[in-house]
Amino acid sequence: MKIYTKTGDKGKTSLLGGSRVSKADRRIDAYGNVDELNSWIGLLRDQPVNGNRLLLLIEIQDRLFTIGSHLANEGGERKFAIPEITHTDIERLEKAIDEMNEKLPSMKSFILPGGHASVSYTHIARTVCRRAERGVVALGDSEPVEEVIVIYLNRLSDYLFVLSRMVTKELNATEVPWVPKK
Repeated sequence: MKIYTKTGDKGKTSLLGGSRVSKADRRIDAYGNVDELNSWIGLLRDQPVNGNRLLLLIEIQDRLFTIGSHLANEGGERKFAIPEITHTDIERLEKAIDEMNEKLPSMKSFILPGGHASVSYTHIARTVCRRAERGVVALGDSEPVEEVIVIYLNRLSDYLFVLSRMVTKELNATEVPWVPKK
């Protein structure tokens, strides 16, 4: 199978249903952001500090591929089955958030991203997740988008924030509070 097809050389790409759209289309932007997020999650997965979270991070990557497939589908009859994102997937993130939160000190202020490269990667993934969520919401303003996808991305960004705090603790890094200038 050739990787290059030359069919996108004029700025168009195909959706799963076969129609061609601009590569600047909101749908392409939405699943492109999800794809970028998936790559950042892969980088998080590669951090030694996340060894005990490897299976959950792989599961998240799988769900992001599923979300990308849903976003790439132009609607109507599907030529092949796409797995569903379910509320169980969201509950899995919530359980992981709750388990980490039980081990963390309560927050008293906003936190500046950073403190260790692994923490910074987690914050970057969180902000890319927020961008992906905004892109999916923007797509939903003009075309139907399954609500569970928006909820999953929202919860994933929460998970990534709490993960950044947990990684900070596990690495004995310093969590720097944001203190507004007076």
